[in-house]
Amino acid sequence: MPLPLTQISDLATLPFDQIIDVRSPAEFAEDHIPGAINLPAMSNEERARVGTIYVQEDPFKARKIGAAIVARNVAAHLEGPLAERSGSYKPLVYCWRGGQRSGSVAIILKQIGWRADTIEGGYQAYRRLVSKALYEGSMPCPVVVIDGGTGTAKTRLLDHLSEQGAQTLDLEAMAEHRGSLFGPMGENQPSQKSFESRLAMGIAKLQPNRPVFVEAESSKIGRLIIPPTLWKTMIAATNLRLSAPLDARADHLVSAYPDMLADGAKLATVLDMLTRYHGHEKVAQWKALAVAQNFKPLARALIEAHYDPRYARISRAHAPEPEEIALPDLSDETLAVCAAKLISSE
Repeated sequence: MPLPLTQISDLATLPFDQIIDVRSPAEFAEDHIPGAINLPAMSNEERARVGTIYVQEDPFKARKIGAAIVARNVAAHLEGPLAERSGSYKPLVYCWRGGQRSGSVAIILKQIGWRADTIEGGYQAYRRLVSKALYEGSMPCPVVVIDGGTGTAKTRLLDHLSEQGAQTLDLEAMAEHRGSLFGPMGENQPSQKSFESRLAMGIAKLQPNRPVFVEAESSKIGRLIIPPTLWKTMIAATNLRLSAPLDARADHLVSAYPDMLADGAKLATVLDMLTRYHGHEKVAQWKALAVAQNFKPLARALIEAHYDPRYARISRAHAPEPEEIALPDLSDETLAVCAAKLISSE
């Protein structure tokens, strides 16, 4: 009998060994239930072909062809990824609407003897819960925002807080972007839906009697939008503003962006994007520092001429007065001590 989902937190307590998404690879890539594996009932091309036959020719013919395709693909999964599963294996299967694809796969798995089940309403039901939590709900606990200028090691402090047992949401890790022109962590960010899935699952795990620490962001991280449930809370949240010596911040930036420093062409491209703010002459000076691999002077110059002035212009009109935290340096020892003090004051 299909299993209904009533809230995101249900997923953490389901009595199943594995969640299997049988949608096409393209559907899975756009978004999926975090932790699910993709064992497609149909490939992207097969799904498009069956859909075309269903609409343009005959629904019965489409179902018959689709059944043959699903059977072949499930056979490949049984001989491949599922080959070593024991007789007690209990998978939870879902597709787009919890209909024919997941139902067909679950029937085969049940016939083998596995205790398979499906999600009622499939991915669509899950997606409705995500949207409700992030666009209509409220945060389950207080939020504390870690703010500060570029290079003040906000993300590293967040890591120390997490390591010491504090509740944290690493929005930049979820968005795969470090929140600036130099921020992309890979070739592409996840989709908005995928980002929201990660965020919703993170929020669902929070304990209501403890605060959650998040890093200060604008309303967007790269091209991804922070949903209103969290964003509205961040605007009004307790704000901790870090500061640190300029040299320490420059050293931190150099160590935090190894991918950028290793790719001269990529770094030059990003620096070119600053031309509209600082003109060709200034950017040419910065590019010369990059070519000479004088990365610390480059980091200092960017902090002083670009990042700090822009940070000073950011409006905090709707935020409470920040609590200033002056760090003598940005060593792991200093950040660990800072994290311990913040946790002790929860």
